[in-house]
Amino acid sequence: MTAQRIYETVADDFARVNDLITRRLSSDVPLVEKIAQYIVESGGKRLRPLLVLLTARALGYERDDHLKLAAVIEFLHTATLLHDDVVDTSDLRRGKATANARWGNAPSVLVGDFLYSRAFQMMVELGSMPIMDVLSNATAVIAEGEVLQLMNTRNPDISESHYMTVIHNKTAMLFEAASHSGALLAGANGEIETSLQKYGKHLGMAFQLVDDVLDYRGDAETMGKNVGDDLAEGKPTLPLIYAMANANETDSQLLRSAIRKGGLDQLERILDIVESSGALDYTVSRAKAEAEKARECVTALPSSGHRDALILLTEVAVARTA
Repeated sequence: MTAQRIYETVADDFARVNDLITRRLSSDVPLVEKIAQYIVESGGKRLRPLLVLLTARALGYERDDHLKLAAVIEFLHTATLLHDDVVDTSDLRRGKATANARWGNAPSVLVGDFLYSRAFQMMVELGSMPIMDVLSNATAVIAEGEVLQLMNTRNPDISESHYMTVIHNKTAMLFEAASHSGALLAGANGEIETSLQKYGKHLGMAFQLVDDVLDYRGDAETMGKNVGDDLAEGKPTLPLIYAMANANETDSQLLRSAIRKGGLDQLERILDIVESSGALDYTVSRAKAEAEKARECVTALPSSGHRDALILLTEVAVARTA
């Protein structure tokens, strides 16, 4: 089973979710619809709605509300992207100009608010208080994660444990909410509900840690952003945190200075330090450990193509570092 087969497992559902997303993006305000469609259609893998579909189907769900739930998750994710790009003053995402680069900060923030509002309208339509509880909590945690990351910008003193909290809140939380809410929709409770919640959490952590590695090993064509973008913004990700703790004093001080200043003045030297310190291999090992934890969470599910796809997704998460 290849990565493409994961999507083929729920191909019909995925196509229907895409149609639903397009329909629910409609607005009487043309600019709202234009910006929302631009960001939603900009080439993302839609992993989070995919998790909803796979989780629900793996538990035998046969109705259609998982389509609406998947669209809700995608709208929440897209709203965070719009807001993130404004906060980070980013001009490139997924290889395309960001919405704020094309239309400005104010329209991007307001359309992000529109997408949050539309998501909550659709949550109400689902009529499930447990799902509403999971998703409303997730949006609050994600917002806290954004603030934590902002507070840590240009701060070379962040600890590894604190950084792991940041990426859980900012990134893994929506993966966790996707698999958890999909399980709730399918009627799971007890151990299965908890296992699928943890599956999303660990999978999200693995994906973010691999992204941290690719910021130093990737390229703009495959990543949709430039190597060193996190460093340029003064973000102390795990490779930098590890390198600062394990490089010699001179190199460690250079990294600390680079984080405080931001920018890419000594990018090549920094790339050498991060690589030679073992920071990238260490981060990959942490990602693989998270992916293995995710895999263990779903092995007890009934055998099916959907369960196998959930397992394969844990392998795909870390295969990007090869």
